[in-house]
Amino acid sequence: MPDVYGIDLDAQTRCLHYHSRLDIVAIRMKCCGLYYACRECHDALADHAPKVWPLSEWDQEAVLCGACGTELTVRQYLDSSSRCPQCAASFNPGCQNHAHLYFETIGSSDQSV
Repeated sequence: MPDVYGIDLDAQTRCLHYHSRLDIVAIRMKCCGLYYACRECHDALADHAPKVWPLSEWDQEAVLCGACGTELTVRQYLDSSSRCPQCAASFNPGCQNHAHLYFETIGSSDQSV
């Protein structure tokens, strides 16, 4: 499994900020190419501003399942119905409320948030 950065991480990528049994997704940040457990961990640990993945790059692997280590493309993750397509582990469906922090939304053109 790739390295994941964050605060108080467990073996399945849960962190200080998000630690329910469903919080097992890490995001490869567009700005630095490193996996972070969440945006708050990135903001606390990185020395630069975050950037979102543009629509044109949604076929890049940028999401990590903390249960099995499978790397998903942005598109696979967003189309996953909150379940890993490899191991069927459930992801937190509430993460969709934060998707705009990681992935460009239709009509959005600002690459840094």
